[in-house]
Amino acid sequence: QRRSLAPSQLAKRKAGDEDEEEEEEDWHPPTSRKKQKAASEVESGECYRSPFRKPLAPLTNRPHCLDSSQHEAFIRSILSKPFKVPIPNYKGPLGLRSLGVKRAGVRSPLHDPFEEGALVLYEPPVLSAHDQLKIDKDKAPVHVVVDPVLSRVLRPHQREGVKFLWDCVTSRRIPGSHGCIMADEMGLGKTLQCITLMWTLLRQSPDCKPEIEKAVVVSPSSLVRNWYNEVEKWLGGRIQPLAIDGGSKEEIDRKLVGFMNQRGLRVPSPILIISYETFRLHAEVLQKGSVGLVICDEGHRLKNSENQTYQALNSLNTPRRVLISGTPIQNDLLEYFSLVHFVNSGILGTAQEFKRHFEMPILKGRDADASEAERHKGEERLKELISIVNRCLIRRTSDILSKYLPVKIEQVVCCRLTPLQTELYKNFLKQAKPVEELKEGKISVSSLSSITSLKKLCNHPALIYDKCVEEEEGFMGALDLFPAGYSTKSVEPQLSGKMLVLDYILAVTKSTSNDKVVLVSNYTQTLDLFEKLCRNRRYLYVRLDGTMSIKKRAKIVERFNSPSSPEFIFMLSSKAGGCGLNLIGANRLVMFDPDWNPANDEQAMARVWRDGQKKMCYIYRLLSTGTIEEKIFQRQTHKKALSSCVVDEEQDVERHFSLGELKELFTLNETTTSDTHDKIKCRRCVNGHQVRPPPAGSDCTSDLSQWQHCADKRGLQDSVLKAAWDAAITFTFHHHSHEEQRGIP
Repeated sequence: QRRSLAPSQLAKRKAGDEDEEEEEEDWHPPTSRKKQKAASEVESGECYRSPFRKPLAPLTNRPHCLDSSQHEAFIRSILSKPFKVPIPNYKGPLGLRSLGVKRAGVRSPLHDPFEEGALVLYEPPVLSAHDQLKIDKDKAPVHVVVDPVLSRVLRPHQREGVKFLWDCVTSRRIPGSHGCIMADEMGLGKTLQCITLMWTLLRQSPDCKPEIEKAVVVSPSSLVRNWYNEVEKWLGGRIQPLAIDGGSKEEIDRKLVGFMNQRGLRVPSPILIISYETFRLHAEVLQKGSVGLVICDEGHRLKNSENQTYQALNSLNTPRRVLISGTPIQNDLLEYFSLVHFVNSGILGTAQEFKRHFEMPILKGRDADASEAERHKGEERLKELISIVNRCLIRRTSDILSKYLPVKIEQVVCCRLTPLQTELYKNFLKQAKPVEELKEGKISVSSLSSITSLKKLCNHPALIYDKCVEEEEGFMGALDLFPAGYSTKSVEPQLSGKMLVLDYILAVTKSTSNDKVVLVSNYTQTLDLFEKLCRNRRYLYVRLDGTMSIKKRAKIVERFNSPSSPEFIFMLSSKAGGCGLNLIGANRLVMFDPDWNPANDEQAMARVWRDGQKKMCYIYRLLSTGTIEEKIFQRQTHKKALSSCVVDEEQDVERHFSLGELKELFTLNETTTSDTHDKIKCRRCVNGHQVRPPPAGSDCTSDLSQWQHCADKRGLQDSVLKAAWDAAITFTFHHHSHEEQRGIP
């Protein structure tokens, strides 16, 4: 029993008698029931213990008497047996790192920086022995090394690009700025370089932890699935991206909220791939949190800082911004400013400051009518602009691909109008009088309508037949010019100069090779004509335009690229699918009509000559001789020359055309073989024949001055065009190939 130690109780016990004290001294704790039972069993001689239980052996603490040699041998035998995890067939680590225990020792990089072929993005500074003693080893920076899975497949220019991107987004190139523009031309692997950047930032940094938690890729809707497939292709399931290419508003909002709520070092879906349209509609959800990196594919969509897409992306809470565009300059320098301002705000000042300090002097200096002082000032401002922008812009031309891809031959084919087209063209110019609408080189709304009508007429008279029937302005009485019994239900190639050439190109290609052809046009009405022609000739084809769903686009592209697919022709709307598509299943592309924006044409023409192409590529650009199409092509030249100066740094680009020549849009030159060739003052042709090498003293170094010209088939390198010439089609052609860059005579 427990005895109280309270003072009152102690006093009572002292006052007690001695018998009670003796009783306390003899007190023993009560025995348990088991012990009482065992004692009774012993007394009675009966045992209820199991017969299978063996009695315990008595233990003794006395060691065996061993001599020193036996003892040493015994200890060595114990130490010679390595530790083994007591799990059958266990092959894992031997418990060097326990769960929940921080690893001791110096921090190390994720991948070996000294491995052969390693791509090191960051190397810690070399410290002296004294500094190494003072540094906190838990804070020492480590190497940042690209995952060998990716670095093994990167080409030299791509390795350089990844290093540039990483330096920019980590603010090592421009202190305080975290953005850059990847302006490589089409086909150089911009997608792979950006995937490498994302994967590196998501997994490592000099601080031995991920640089970012999440990344967002914004692209045209037709490329969302392509980005998803590329991530799967290069990272092989190491990461699970979230691609949103459709669904109800509630479903998309739910996915975006789940993405933004992800936290921690290992986010389940750290990459969001979304289209520009979906991003704009659901921007409020994405703006509630922060994102480590945003990549804008085909970023020239952000050329206008006033549109809603630009505003939505610009309000996204992320310092690191990468803009991908093979054609950063499209129309003017102010659009170029918008792109640079998006990735690195303030680097070029405000829009007004940029226009006053850079745009106006540069454009005045580029004009053919500029004075010597204006040219000198323009060149100075151009150099200043290049020096600023080059810190956050990387640009490599497609010439690099000539090392890896087959030869590409680009050809401009000038096709004469048919008699019907000529009469309709002249009749329109007399009636509509669009020249009078032009004032000081500016184009009015009615002039824009006239331009569209003339462009459609150049494609085929069938495209303006309805206007002739309704006798709209410019087409009154034009119905009488059409042949008797004419109907738009069937296509008649002989009524259009370009359609006639196209018909021959397709027929010769189909009968002499197994090549596939991509047909590109700006108008869906022209694609309708292509369909009629294919049905008449029984060509198998597929068509991609704005009416096709995103999921279906990816399927038809994959099927067309398969060598076993029977489709001969891929019809493409340049507005809907001209950007980012990979159509390496074809090696011939026909650009049926030009666009005012040279970037649209460049994007569309780059669909076939890209990674994975195995055949020699032929690009045909069809122009109607002496018409507005040649004027558009000339205007493209002015814009491309501007792009070459600012982006490609070509200082000797010819000042080909004065801006005042826009007034000549609405004229028809029936006497020339190529109005463009006449205007560029080519020095490489004598009596209509191309001379090689150029005459002494020639300083033509621009794109157009390198285009060769001929008036007979002596210069034709393409068997298809030779066959078309033999069929007595009248055209001239210019071409520019990559043969010389590859050393092919």
